[in-house]
Amino acid sequence: MNGTDFQIKVWKELMKIPHGETRSYKEVAMAIGHPNSARAVANACSSNPYPINVPCHRVVKSDGSIGGYSGKGGIGEKRRLLANERAIQANAQHPL
Repeated sequence: MNGTDFQIKVWKELMKIPHGETRSYKEVAMAIGHPNSARAVANACSSNPYPINVPCHRVVKSDGSIGGYSGKGGIGEKRRLLANERAIQANAQHPL
C-alpha cells in the first residue's frame, strides 16, 4: 500500500472490520490512537486506492448514516456493498 503513515494505519484498521459490520469515523480514529482525527480518517478513506480490498464502505458517520464513498458508484454502491455483506452474514448464521 502506498500512502502516508496515517493513511496506512487507517487502512489497516479498516481491514479489521468484519463483513457486514460498520464503524464510525470517530471509532476508527480512536482505534488507531488519534481520537480527534475523525475528519482525517474520512480523508484517508476517500483517498483509498483499493476500495473493495480495503473496505472503506464499512465506515459510516457517528449517527449511523452513510457518508461518502470513493469507490465506483459512490454512496449507492456503498449501500449495496453493506446490504450484500449483511445478507451474506445473515445467511451464514441461518442456513436453509
